[in-house]
Amino acid sequence: MIGTIAQQESGAIVLFEHRFFGLSNPYPDLSEESLRYLSVQKNIDDMIYFARNVELPMAGGDAVTPDEAPWVLIGASYAGAVVGWTMHQNPGIFYAGYSSSGVVEAITDFWRYFEPIRLNMPANCSSDVQAAVARIDEILDSGDVVAIQQLKETFGMGNVTYSDDFATALSTPLGFWQSLNPSVGPNSPFFQFCDALEVDTNNQTAPSEGWGVDHALSAYGKYFIDEFGITGDETWGTHDGTTDQYTNITIDNFERSWLWIVCNEVGWYQTGAPEGHPTLVSRYVDVASNQLICQLMFPNTFPEPPLPHVDEINSVFGGWDAHPERVVFVNAINDPWLEATVSSHSIDYQSTPLTPVLVGDGFHHAEVIMVNGELDPILGDIQQKVLGYMRSWLADWTPSTA
Repeated sequence: MIGTIAQQESGAIVLFEHRFFGLSNPYPDLSEESLRYLSVQKNIDDMIYFARNVELPMAGGDAVTPDEAPWVLIGASYAGAVVGWTMHQNPGIFYAGYSSSGVVEAITDFWRYFEPIRLNMPANCSSDVQAAVARIDEILDSGDVVAIQQLKETFGMGNVTYSDDFATALSTPLGFWQSLNPSVGPNSPFFQFCDALEVDTNNQTAPSEGWGVDHALSAYGKYFIDEFGITGDETWGTHDGTTDQYTNITIDNFERSWLWIVCNEVGWYQTGAPEGHPTLVSRYVDVASNQLICQLMFPNTFPEPPLPHVDEINSVFGGWDAHPERVVFVNAINDPWLEATVSSHSIDYQSTPLTPVLVGDGFHHAEVIMVNGELDPILGDIQQKVLGYMRSWLADWTPSTA
């Protein structure tokens, strides 16, 4: 979509790398001292400074400030949130925006990440994963050392020490859902996982209610061993602060930079659902287990379990309350990040001509890939509407007379 918008408007594309990601680092490492200069606000300030001061190596590239040329800010997922946040806080710099799956609301306990998966995955697979997880939590809650060890060995994780690490590992196949899109066929990793649970040795498929907990637990365990082998703390452990995942402070380490933002500002801890609500994920995957990772990754910054400053982020950048002008938001019912977007079921966000909201049947920012619009007519229609908004808005732009 980025290239298509640029072609339609005879525009140039500028790809902006976030500070402390990739090789865009003002300091030679990702130490806690260096990362003090990484924040949502500083990234937004960087983009504004760039737009106001850059001279691009092209014809006319010395006359491209926001007063001289219309800038369109485009991003997906976190970058999609940055589009909305930037244009809410700083109207008039970027003339138009396109936010795909933009997670505009910072949320500490983001258990609803798994809700679109639970509700839209094959019903038999959803039922059996829920049943298996309920049994797993029951065994972990029992404190029966022998039963817990047998449970871990069922999944090839007899050498995983901590229950939260074991439980988090079990959620790994659910993460494959986020990568689905119309160009992915039935042999994608997520559907291979469901087939392992729901297609028996006679090639019979389970009914919508699934096979039941005993089969589900056994099949889940077999899948895990076949996929990941016999594993232990060296693969899934998060409690040892001396391991490389915590001590590696070299640049171009996406996970470390991203966790700094997560732990300090936006949260989005992906956890098991509250008691009384159906869950695909063990309740041993909780806020505390995420906080521990933050503390081990950044021990000097977080001597105590951190609570990200989500209220401040939502207040400063608007969150669900912001309606930045000339920003089109595109979301999808299958997107696990849906409940942090303006299309969340927690709010009633009104689409308007200047802040339109388009909701499709796709997955996480699927419509930004043009071929997905050819495969899915609903996504194709959304793509054309986005192009239409850009055409209409940019036709109204005039240079500043200031």
